[in-house]
This record gives sequence, C-alpha cells and structure tokens, in this order.
Amino acid sequence: MSRVAIFAATWVNVLGPLVGLAVIFTLFAAIGPPGFSSAANLETIARQTAIVGVAALGMTLIMILGGIDLSVGSVVALTTVVIAWLLQEAQTSALLAALGGIAAGVLCGLVSGTLITRLNVVPFIVTLGMMLVVRGIAKALANEQKIDAPLTWLKELLASLPPERRAMLLPPGVWLVIVLALVVAGLLRYTRLGRHIFAIGSNEQTARLCGVPVQRVKVVTYTLGGLFFGLAGLMLFSRLTVGDPTAAVGLELDVIAAVVIGGGSLAGGEGSVLGSLVGALIMSVIRSGCSQMGLSNWVQELVTGAVIVVAVALDRLRHRRLT
Repeated sequence: MSRVAIFAATWVNVLGPLVGLAVIFTLFAAIGPPGFSSAANLETIARQTAIVGVAALGMTLIMILGGIDLSVGSVVALTTVVIAWLLQEAQTSALLAALGGIAAGVLCGLVSGTLITRLNVVPFIVTLGMMLVVRGIAKALANEQKIDAPLTWLKELLASLPPERRAMLLPPGVWLVIVLALVVAGLLRYTRLGRHIFAIGSNEQTARLCGVPVQRVKVVTYTLGGLFFGLAGLMLFSRLTVGDPTAAVGLELDVIAAVVIGGGSLAGGEGSVLGSLVGALIMSVIRSGCSQMGLSNWVQELVTGAVIVVAVALDRLRHRRLT
C-alpha cells in the first residue's frame, strides 16, 4: 500500500470519531430541547465524561498493547472505598486518602500485569478473575455497606462551578483529565515506552525479536492502567462522597466502548488518546440528549450499542481495504 493511502487512512481514523461526535451533537441540538446546547449542559456533559474519559486513558494504553482489562469497574469501586475508609476510619487528610485510593488502583494493575506475564495467561481470563477478587475485597473492606466520609475538598473535583469560579470554565477534575490526556499522548508519541507499546500490540513476536522487553512493558502498561483506573475512582468518589463497593458495575464496558468508538482496535496496535476521549464524549452526548428528550434508558442503550456496532464495522471495513 502506498504511503499516501496509509496517510489518508490514518487521518480518516483520527477525524472519523470527531465527525461522528459533531453529527450526533448537531442531531440532538436540532431535535432536542433548547437547553441541550446550553453552556450549563455542556459543562454537565464534560463532568459526566470525566470518569469514563480518565479510565479510557489507561484502557487505551492496554488495548494498544493488545490486551484488555475487565476489572475497571471493580478497581474504581475499591478506590472509592479505600478513600472513604482512610477519611473516616484512619482520619487521614484528604490528600493522603486520595493518594491511598490511587495507590490501590496501581497495586491492582501491577498484580494483573504480573499475573498475565508470569502465568502466561490471556488478559481476558486474568482480569475477569481480578474483577471478582477486587470487588470482593472492596465489599470486605466496607463490610458490604457504604462508608460515609466527611466532606472535604475532594467533592469539588467534579462539582458544578460556583459563580465566583466561573472563570475556570470547567471543574478541576475535567482540567485534570485534559492534562493527563496530553501526558499520555506525549508518552505514546515521543517516548520509548510508547513505541514499545505500539510494537508489541502490532506484532508481539517481532517486537521480542527486535529486543523489546515484552514482559516488562506489559507489567508497566497494566500498572499505568491501574493508575488511571484509580484516578477514575477518585473522580467517582468526588461525585458520590461515599465509598460504595457496589458502584461502577459495568463501567468496564463503557470504557472499552469509548476506546473502540474512538478508533482503538481489540486486536492491538491501534488507538489514540484523542479518539478515546471523543468516544467517551459521544456516549455522554447520546445519554444527555436521550435524557433531555425524555427517552427511556433502553433507547439510550439501543442507540449507544448501535454506535459501537457501526464503529467496529467501519474499523473492520477500513482494515479490509488496507490489507
């Protein structure tokens, strides 16, 4: 295939999700209530996207590597429980509690990556087991109940901006996601680790023959994934202000869907930070539009599922033309 065709296909992959987001938003703005395109609703959509968006950053790294992690929802729930427990039972500061919750996510990612590489078991099985183990740990730590925590500045991460802070435009948590997205994009584009992640996802055997430390890169990537899942847990705690071991059930499907809609491939070797965030935004826009139009949840699920199927079908069609 010519370099021009590859260049064109790359740009189609980048611009496709953006065009899809513009079409869906324009459609709801045209047929939905006037409040859909208001500044307040746009801020709400941004806040609703933050949790899936930051988790999608970690899943993007893992899926480019050729892996997958089904324990996202459980790790997020465990993070909220750890933060609430540290605040309520250990009486720590809000900063230490947040770091403790994020550290729990990092530890989960490290364990998943180590098991995958040491046992040489497919990521689907390992992370499926981790999903149940981590959820069980969260329920045990919380005694199968929600942990009420004292209110701290953590609740302001994703709260609506008060009038005196309107100059920020977006809540601190959303800005944090944007900064993290730039960091991950730079990691993938300009660092050796980023090149190794793409190399392993494209062809693991070839990467190994070229001297890429495959096992080490996998452990590091899953650990980074755990870091972002922990940050997603911090975002969720900001909204709930309690530690809930039953929270975020099914979140892993939303996160994987965001990466796939954004052009990521389940076969590995493809994906982008921008695409994953746009994928998360598309799902938030669909839910917001359907909600404001008074449509039932099943309609939202139907539309979101249809968008995912169309995204995967277009991805397969593009691959068929490239090969």
